[in-house]
Amino acid sequence: MVMQPLRKHWIVLVSGLWFPTVVGLALLFIAFLPIPLITQEARVLVTVIVLLIWGAWAGVVYLQWASAELTVTDQRVILEEGIFTRTSKVIALDRVQDVSTKQSLVGRILKYGQVEVDAAGVQGAEKFDYCRSPELLRDQVFILSEQLRRG
Repeated sequence: MVMQPLRKHWIVLVSGLWFPTVVGLALLFIAFLPIPLITQEARVLVTVIVLLIWGAWAGVVYLQWASAELTVTDQRVILEEGIFTRTSKVIALDRVQDVSTKQSLVGRILKYGQVEVDAAGVQGAEKFDYCRSPELLRDQVFILSEQLRRG
């Protein structure tokens, strides 16, 4: 049984785009103020530059979001991240000792948080930030690991 790979919560996209969006809108607002020294060509140029920079930024944020996955199978937990340098961590379910979650107040409201998988023989716990419904994932890992141990 393979669970559908989980992506990080949509809040990652929002948190990565709010600042460039505010800066871009402020620049466009300034560019279109009725100042006689600013020509129409300059206004168009500022608009194009702002849109290109914002689009490139949005593309990078999206690729970072889309490249992070957490997959749970009936045998292992797989954490993968990275665009150019791909990092993949595989934890066998029979090695899982603990799965813990952390959620802020906003995380509890929007249903996201950090999942930390502690496994025997691994240096430290593996963390997956901004996981959607971390409690459900934690419970699923525990159920599958118990089924695997019982045979």
